[in-house]
Amino acid sequence: MIDKTAIEKAKEHFGRLLEDQIRRVEKLKQAPDWVDYSKLTPIKIGILPGDGIGPYIAAEAERVLRFMLEEDIKSGKVYINTIEGLTIENRAAHHKAIPDDVLEEIKKYHVTLKGPTTTPRKGDPWPNIESCNVAMRKELDLFANVRPVRVPKQGIDWVFFRENTEDLYALGPYGIQLGEDIAIDFKLITAPGSDRIIRMAFDYAKRNGRTKVTCVTKANVVKTTDGLFLETFYKIAKEYPEIQVDDWYIDIMTAKLVDEKRRREFQVLVLPNLYGDILTDEAAEFQGGVGTAGAANIGKQYAMFEAIHGSAPRMVQEGRAQYADPASMIRAAAMLINHIGYVDKAKKLEMALDICGQYEKKLVITGRPTGATGKAFTDYLIDWLNNPKLEETWQGYVKG
Repeated sequence: MIDKTAIEKAKEHFGRLLEDQIRRVEKLKQAPDWVDYSKLTPIKIGILPGDGIGPYIAAEAERVLRFMLEEDIKSGKVYINTIEGLTIENRAAHHKAIPDDVLEEIKKYHVTLKGPTTTPRKGDPWPNIESCNVAMRKELDLFANVRPVRVPKQGIDWVFFRENTEDLYALGPYGIQLGEDIAIDFKLITAPGSDRIIRMAFDYAKRNGRTKVTCVTKANVVKTTDGLFLETFYKIAKEYPEIQVDDWYIDIMTAKLVDEKRRREFQVLVLPNLYGDILTDEAAEFQGGVGTAGAANIGKQYAMFEAIHGSAPRMVQEGRAQYADPASMIRAAAMLINHIGYVDKAKKLEMALDICGQYEKKLVITGRPTGATGKAFTDYLIDWLNNPKLEETWQGYVKG
């Protein structure tokens, strides 16, 4: 039997979502231009420790950040401070993904370095609040999630541009359940949202001498939304005739990343939100796992850099938090340094991370007492940053 009352309520709910998204797109079209960090004094960097192992790895990442930017911190060019309150306990108490006072404080900083935060699942003891990552991306319009994966000895040098504010994640908390049998969620793709992430991927490729950009969708099945994303990709590609383009479906793309004959062909990849989340986690395994990969969330006015893994509450419960790997958050710190204009320092930090995590590997983190602590790994890393033969050693490893 058809419940017409429930259907009418669903229509009203969907209508409100559409109205909200129409207003969002209009606001998107009026967004201000890119901030110029070279004109800022000081550049304000906020540290968001997060949940679970977050405070442990955030402390090590901040230590590296302060080491790399020591002179400019002393001169007042850079200011670093911790932002309190972005914890699952405080978010649950306010029943908000980001409490209002915390969001207000975050907006005082130009860039943030964020530890992993807990997102409640159905059945968890916490209220069903939205992911604070998703909320922050929407509130600060951090539309580009940029995740590099580099394994020089395997010829892997990928940069993923994942759209950050749309797709299933944008409307995921606002689905509809009709009775016990039917549950529907909503997938959102807009032309302006697709345009800016795709354009950013092509601009990056052009600036960095990359010769190929790949689009990943499921447009053969998800025809309307993914179809719009793919259509926008090929429209923008015409503006970059010097760059090769191709597109793959997400299912076969996950296979091709592990295909030794094909994976070295990929350079820059651009994807809608959900596919980007899945594929970058797979890609990170080549580099040593999600614990080694950082991510940038970039908008025109704000940027947030983070570890791509979760908060691992079990490690804290079992007393193993000090053995958590800080490499992911330190790679995010390298991306932050690069974003605000310290390109050479960022390259130096990435080289040291490669040596410590992929080549020399004198210390190995296992997440347990069988391996090194996060502090010991960071000490090891800083020793290499102080080593005058850092670049020479890295080049030697890369060449074989």
